[in-house]
Amino acid sequence: MTPKRPEGAGAVPKPVESPAPKPPSRPPLYAALDLGTNSCRMLIAEPRGSQFRVIDSFSKSVQLGAGLEKTGQLSRASIGRTIQALRVCQQKLKRHKVTSMRLVATEACRRAGNGASFMARVRRETGLSLDVISPLEEAQLAVVSCAPLVAPETDQLLVVDIGGGSTELVWIDLTDVPPGDRRRAIMRLHGGFNAGSGGDGPRARVVDWISVPLGVATLRDQFHDVEDDAARFALMSWFFEENLMEFAPYKSEQSRKGFQIVGTSGTVTTVAASHLNLKRYDRNRVDGLRMTSDEIDKVIRSYLALGPDGRRNDPRIGLDRHALIMSGAAILQALLRCWPTDRLSVADRGLREGMLYAQMSADGVLSVEEDA
Repeated sequence: MTPKRPEGAGAVPKPVESPAPKPPSRPPLYAALDLGTNSCRMLIAEPRGSQFRVIDSFSKSVQLGAGLEKTGQLSRASIGRTIQALRVCQQKLKRHKVTSMRLVATEACRRAGNGASFMARVRRETGLSLDVISPLEEAQLAVVSCAPLVAPETDQLLVVDIGGGSTELVWIDLTDVPPGDRRRAIMRLHGGFNAGSGGDGPRARVVDWISVPLGVATLRDQFHDVEDDAARFALMSWFFEENLMEFAPYKSEQSRKGFQIVGTSGTVTTVAASHLNLKRYDRNRVDGLRMTSDEIDKVIRSYLALGPDGRRNDPRIGLDRHALIMSGAAILQALLRCWPTDRLSVADRGLREGMLYAQMSADGVLSVEEDA
């Protein structure tokens, strides 16, 4: 009698399926793009605790405002360079699948007679919709970006954002805010210079702010016909100071104790890199550096001693910055002359960081940590 095969014998057992591990959910990505008079810059970042981590970035000198001071229009060449840069940004946004973004344009597009038609062309050719923001919002975003650099002992704060086409100055009184709350009080100003009071904690009071329609590009263009290098620098510095007359804190002497200036711009970071003698730029060494007024003055005097040719070949300045560094230095010198201070805090941050903080704060994805 033929033995019967046990039921199921010889059958290939079915594999036991274990549930595949789910990939960890990635925090949402945010983007911020700042199209200025001189540069197009973008950051893509994810929230990390009370800060954010940069995933990708882009920076290109497009000189959008070249010739604007003379013609009042954005030139065809400037528009072409800028649209090429924005196409790169659009590709990065698409590759990272970014859905939360803020894209802004500043002084050049505010002033140009063809600014609106340029914005329409950008939308048509790149699919990106940029907002031309007001000087007030530009100042607010600069302040928010610099909040992490404010010292707990600071009572009076001056934030200076030296752009390509304009310079924003904001004076903030922090005397009514406990030292441990001062950075957070400044962060809350992203909702407006009258925000930050009520249940959120003590208020940082904005004493005054001003947007001077002179930046490194527009100030340079004003005095391009002055041939002598030292004379041109002196005239630029004097002219910028003349434009501060209506800024309230300019009119009264300020105490050095508890007073801090935070400067954010390519000018300030370049001066810092020159002070540190960096042949290759290092953001980690520059951002948050405190320089004395004597150290800044020494760097500016060294720039004057180099002359145009020397500055062009100085690796600490860089090819993108050499033509603009003296107009920026003239602005910086004027500020230090108006408000004598022992130190200036260097911020390698600006509108992009301010927009990221504002977006993430509004979405509630940043945690609140106590200041050390």
